[in-house]
Amino acid sequence: MPAAGSEGEEGLAAAGGEGAGPGGGPAGEQAGPGTPKLCGYLQKLSGKGPLRGFRSRWFVFDPRRCYLYYFKGPQEALPLGHLDIASACFSYHQPEAAAAAAGDEAAAFEVHSPNGAVAVLKAATRQDMTYWLQELQQKRWEYCNNLDAAKRDSRTSPTPSDFSKGLVAKDNPDLSIVSQNASAERARNILAVETSPTDLVGEQAASQPAPVQPSAINFPFKQWSTEIKNSMSSLRKGNNENRKSIFYTTEEWELLDPTPKDLEDSMALEEKRKHLGEGSKGLTSSAFPFDFGRIPHKTRRPLKDMIGSSKNRNSSESSPTEWYSGNGNKLVSELQLKYQSQQEELEKLKKDLLSQKELVRLLQQTVRSSQYDKYFASRLCEGVPKDKLELLHQKDDQILGLNNQLEKLNLEKDSLQQEVKNLKCKVGELNERLGMLMETIQAKDEVIMKLSRQLSECEGNTSSQSGGVNSSVATCTNKELQELDRLKDNLQGYKTQNKFLNKEILELSALRRNAEAREREWQAKYISLEAKLCQIESKYLILLQEMKTPVCSEEQSPAREVITQLLEDALKAETSEQPEQAFFKPHLVSEYDIYGFQTVPEDDDEEKLVAKSRALDLRSLSLSENREISTGVKWENYLASTMNREMMRCVELKNLIRSGIPHEHRSKMWKWCVNLHVKKFKDSTVPGYFQTLLQNALEKQNPASKQIELDLLRTLPNNKHYSSPTSEGIQKLRNVLLAFSWRNPDIGYCQGLNRLVAIALLYLEQEDAFWCLVTIVEVFMPRDYYTKTLLGSQVDQRVFKDLMSEKLPRLHAHFEQYKVDYTLITFNWFLVVFVDSVVSDILFKIWDSFLYEGPKVIFRFALALFKFKEEEILKLQDSMSIFKYLRYFTRTILDARKLTGIAFGDLNPFPLRQIRNRRTYHLEKVRLELTELEAIREDFLRERDTCVEKRDLISDDEEDS
Repeated sequence: MPAAGSEGEEGLAAAGGEGAGPGGGPAGEQAGPGTPKLCGYLQKLSGKGPLRGFRSRWFVFDPRRCYLYYFKGPQEALPLGHLDIASACFSYHQPEAAAAAAGDEAAAFEVHSPNGAVAVLKAATRQDMTYWLQELQQKRWEYCNNLDAAKRDSRTSPTPSDFSKGLVAKDNPDLSIVSQNASAERARNILAVETSPTDLVGEQAASQPAPVQPSAINFPFKQWSTEIKNSMSSLRKGNNENRKSIFYTTEEWELLDPTPKDLEDSMALEEKRKHLGEGSKGLTSSAFPFDFGRIPHKTRRPLKDMIGSSKNRNSSESSPTEWYSGNGNKLVSELQLKYQSQQEELEKLKKDLLSQKELVRLLQQTVRSSQYDKYFASRLCEGVPKDKLELLHQKDDQILGLNNQLEKLNLEKDSLQQEVKNLKCKVGELNERLGMLMETIQAKDEVIMKLSRQLSECEGNTSSQSGGVNSSVATCTNKELQELDRLKDNLQGYKTQNKFLNKEILELSALRRNAEAREREWQAKYISLEAKLCQIESKYLILLQEMKTPVCSEEQSPAREVITQLLEDALKAETSEQPEQAFFKPHLVSEYDIYGFQTVPEDDDEEKLVAKSRALDLRSLSLSENREISTGVKWENYLASTMNREMMRCVELKNLIRSGIPHEHRSKMWKWCVNLHVKKFKDSTVPGYFQTLLQNALEKQNPASKQIELDLLRTLPNNKHYSSPTSEGIQKLRNVLLAFSWRNPDIGYCQGLNRLVAIALLYLEQEDAFWCLVTIVEVFMPRDYYTKTLLGSQVDQRVFKDLMSEKLPRLHAHFEQYKVDYTLITFNWFLVVFVDSVVSDILFKIWDSFLYEGPKVIFRFALALFKFKEEEILKLQDSMSIFKYLRYFTRTILDARKLTGIAFGDLNPFPLRQIRNRRTYHLEKVRLELTELEAIREDFLRERDTCVEKRDLISDDEEDS
C-alpha cells in the first residue's frame, strides 16, 4: 500500500533530479534554538506480494513544509519519498498480551492521508513509537497553527539557528503568530503522553547501524521447483564461460584416488565454506561449473537458502501449543519423524556432494599439472640441463603448495571474520536478554514481596490451618496475582492508547475549525485582491486606449493622470491606518532582505520603481521555488552523516554547495571552508594572534588607518549593518582591516578589501572574517592582486578576454567590432568578487562556491553573466548603448538556478591548469609593459628637471602626495 502523501520509492529515487531532496541531511544540526532535530530510524512497510515487508529507513522531519522524508540511510542526499504530516492523522493498535510479550508488531503505527493511503511504520520499541507519535502530533499542531503568520516566509524572516554567527544571525525574525486557543491547549496538555527517545531517535542515531529487521519468507514449498527452474534457466542463459566444460584437455590422463589426508583437508575447507556461504551466497565452489553464488540475490534464491529458510519458518510456525492442541497428536508425531528422516538424508546427500566436488577439484589440479609437465617436456626441455629442469619442477611444486596454503589462510580469515560478526550479534542479543531478565527479576521481586506480606497476614489470621491448605492457597494466590498483573498491564496500555486517540481527535477537530476559518479569510482576501485587480486592469485599459488613439492634447491627456496615479499606488508606503484591511494586503516586499540590504532606495523615484519591480520579481521566483522540494533536507541529511566524523571534500559536498548553502547553515560552512584553506597558516600562529595584531595596529602608528577610516561608511551604504557610524558592523569592519594591514604591510589597505570583509562579517565573527580575508588575498588570488600596481588584477582581465574569445566567440567579436572594452566593467567583478554587481541572492550563492572551490568560480560566473544576456547584447548596435547596458545588466539577472546551471554546466570543460598557464603567459607581458612605462616615466622626470618649460608639470601621484 503506498505511503501517505508519498511517492513510490523506486520512482522518486530514479527520477531524483534537482527537485529531489530537501535534500536530506542534516539532521546533524538543530532547526532552532533549543529544538532538537526530529530524525531517526524506523521500519517502513513496503513492497508487493512475497517481497512485502518492513525495511529500515532513515526519517527526517522538514519543518519548512511539514514533510517527513525517508532515505535509505543518513548518508543519502536524495529521499525515497515523503509523508505529508500536515494533512495526516495517526493511529496504532493496542497489542494483545501474547503478541506484546513476543514483541511482534508491538511498536507499529499508521499514518493516514486524506486520499486514503496508509503508511505503516514500526519503531524499535514502544517507547520510540510513543515519542515519534507525540512529536509528529506536536509538529503538525505547530505548523497548522502558524499558517496564518504574517511573515512566515523564511526569505524575509529567517530563523537563525544556534550555530549561526555574524551580523545576519543577530536579526530577530518578525513573526506575528496567531494566538492559540487556551482551552484547546489545556486539553492537549492534559492528554499529552510524555516520552523520552532512545538511541535510535535523534541526531546521534546517524552514527549507529540501522536496526536489522528479520524478513519473513513468504514462499511456500510448492514454489521451490519454480525457483530452481528459474535459477537453472538463468544459468543456461549466462555467458559462455559458465557453459564451458572444465575438462577441456585432449590428452590422455588417469583418475587418481585422493589420499585420506587430502579428503580430510578438503572436508574441513568445505565446512568453512559452508559456514561462510550461509544466508546469501548459496553453494559456491571454484571447481563446480555452475556457480550458484553468481545468481542475483534479489531475483533468484539458491536452493540452500530456500531449504534453510523453509526449515526455520516451519520450526517457528510449528509451536508446541498449536501442534498439540487437538486430537491429531499421533499424526503430527509421524509427520515430524518423516521430516527428520528426510532432513538426515538431505545432510548425507550434502556431504556426498562436498566429497564429489573435492574430488573434481583434485582432478582439475592433476590435469593442470600434467599439462604443465607435458608443455615443459615438449617445448622448454630441449637443450635444457637436467638440474635446471629439476629446479623448475621444485619451484613449481613450491608455488602450488603456497597457493594451497594461501587459499586455506583466506578461508580461515573469512571464517574468523564471520565468527566475529556472529559473536557481536550474540553479544547484542545477550544484552537485550539481560535487560529483559533484569526487568523480569524486578517484577518477580515485587510479586515476592506482595506474596510475603500476604503470607504473613494469612499465617497470623489462620495459624490453626494445616500446611497443605496454606500451600494450596499460596498457589491460587500466585495465579491470581499473575492474572491481575497482566490485566493491569493491559489496562495501562489501553489507557495510554485512549489518551492518545482522544488527543488526536481533539487536535483534528481544532485543526479542522482553523482550516475552515482560514478558508473564509482566504476567500475574503481573494475577493479583495480581485477587486483591486479589476481596478488596475481598468486603469491599464484606459491607458492603452489613450496610447492607441489619443483624443486629447498632450497637456490634457488622461493617460498622464492614469500613469501618475499608477506610480503613486505602486510606490505608496504601507501604513497601519486601516487595520481592518491590513490583513488582506499581501506583504510582498519588505524594507530589507534577509542579508540587511535595502530593497527599495529612498531618494530616486525612478530607481525606486525599478528596484521595487526587481524585488517583486525575486519574490515571484522564491515563491515558485518554494513549491519544489527544498535543498534544506539534503543539507541536513548530509550534515547528519558527518556528526561523528570529520567533514571531507567530496563530489557530493561540492554539488550541494553549488546548489547553494541554506541560510541557517552558511555560517558553519563558510567557517569550515576558510579553515580548510588557511589551516597551515593558523597552525603556525600562536593563540590570540588576531587580537595581538589588532592591538599593535591600534597602539602603534599605522599608515593604512587613515584610508580605512575614510572608506568605512562608503563600504556598503545600502546595508543596515554598515549604514551609520554607530552600526555594529562598522567597528568589526575597522578591527579586521586594521589587523590585516598589520599582518600584510606590503599591501596595507586596498580599496576593495573593505567590501570583502563586509560580506564575510555578515556570517562570520571578527576573527573568522580576518582569516577569510587571508584566504582570499594570500591563498586564492595571485601575488600583487591587491597591491598598488594591481598587477594580478590586470593579468586576470587579459585571461578573461582569452576565455571570452574561446567560450563566447560571437559576443567577443561583437565587442571587438564596436571597440567596447568590457574589462572596465569586469575589473571590479574580480576585485571584490561581484559585491554590488549582482542581486544579493546570487551574490551569496557565488560566495558559497567561491570559498569552497577558489578563484576559478569568478571566471565561471563572469562568463555565465555574459552568456545569460548574450542575445540581448548582440541586438545592440552602437558602442554607447552597449557600454550603458553593461553597467547595469547584471542587476537584471534574478534566476540564480539558471545562472548556476550555465556556470557549472554549459561552460564545461573548465580546467584550472589552463587558467594558470594563461596567467603565467600574461604576467610576463604585463611586467614588460610596466617596465616600459616606468622607463618612460623616468625619462619624463629627467626631461622635466632639465627643461625649464616643463618644470610646472606634475603627475597624479605627486599631486596626491
